[in-house]
Amino acid sequence: MSTIIEKIFSMHSKDRVEVGETIWLDIDVRTARDFGGAQVVKNLLENYDGNYVENANKTFFTFDTSAPAKTIGYAQNQHICRKFARQHGIRVFDVDAGIGTHVLMEEGIIHAGVTAVGTDSHYNIVGAIGAFGQGMGDVDIAFVFKTGKTWFEVPPTIKVHFNGMPSAAWTAKDLALFTIKKLGRKALGKAIEFYGEIIDSLSVDARITLASMVTEMGGIIGFIPPNDETIKWMEMATGEKVEPVYADKDASYDEEIDIDVSNLKPMIALPGSPSNVRAVEELPYTPIDTVFIGSCTNGRLEDMHMVAKIVKGKKIKDGVTMKVVPTTRRVWKSMLEDGTMKILADAGAIISNAGCGGCANGQIGMTGEGEVQISTANRNFKGKQGLGETYLASPATAAASAIAGYITEVME
Repeated sequence: MSTIIEKIFSMHSKDRVEVGETIWLDIDVRTARDFGGAQVVKNLLENYDGNYVENANKTFFTFDTSAPAKTIGYAQNQHICRKFARQHGIRVFDVDAGIGTHVLMEEGIIHAGVTAVGTDSHYNIVGAIGAFGQGMGDVDIAFVFKTGKTWFEVPPTIKVHFNGMPSAAWTAKDLALFTIKKLGRKALGKAIEFYGEIIDSLSVDARITLASMVTEMGGIIGFIPPNDETIKWMEMATGEKVEPVYADKDASYDEEIDIDVSNLKPMIALPGSPSNVRAVEELPYTPIDTVFIGSCTNGRLEDMHMVAKIVKGKKIKDGVTMKVVPTTRRVWKSMLEDGTMKILADAGAIISNAGCGGCANGQIGMTGEGEVQISTANRNFKGKQGLGETYLASPATAAASAIAGYITEVME
């Protein structure tokens, strides 16, 4: 009678796992990124007397928010982490690796059933492959480094079932934005489980897109039960058999919500809030200045192929810039090897090394006041990607708009 989160928590705790109970949870993977990592080290050195790391094999640093460091401050913080890592046998995924959560999934370090925490507000993205992840502050992460555990209040779970299949063109980002619009604040402080034919059809890259926006839904984490393709992907990464965790058929949910997606169309979030969602076709003529393709939400290879298919043989509109940031070095290399890089470059795109890019206020992807941008990231609050006006959309909508020079859907 248990949900996915209740089962994972039971596997990692000696306490009674019931909704509303506070438990001590054993953490399989503990990480700190360059944003907050130096503070984690500082907290460890100032508050604990030696033996700072409970298990170095489960502990990692990931540098992705400013990669390579764009300021002296970031360079200093990264090197503080490097020195600490060398002293304590901790593996560092440095500035050449890419977005930490993505790298950890690609490396098979995080997989279904695992518990993981780090200094990243979108750490719950690992729900895409059936793992539990949570972003935490530097004081909490320091405690996990030291002890290997932390406390959680067991959250209720809502079950979201998508009905139907869209007849129009759609992407996982459109599904994510549509879900935010439909759920409102119903997911606030809760875990989510996603089901339906449309979920079964999602690739691993697409599952990552949906899971990455659960934070914007107000959810603790969104679990997408692994299908055969996802299990094979994880087993290739880990090199061993993976046993996913599924909810019991008679699991007790806080609420069960049906969402009809048969009329799903390309969606877009207007500047200021990821929840201010409309269909792209409803927008008036809106010229744009720049396009950002990337972030933990839409920087995977499937996203890059989507963009390349649209811009191939075309040119980005004069006066418009398109900035592309792959999620990981593995994605970057695949783009180089399969010709995607050339297609994007020939169209006029600016292509960066792997990382978070402008989504983390780091390097490529920033806007100036009055600048209008379409971004494939997950947040568009004022200041998140600069002082401009940022619309959130899929890679397909972003690429089509880059060619047209104004916000538009993909048109044949």
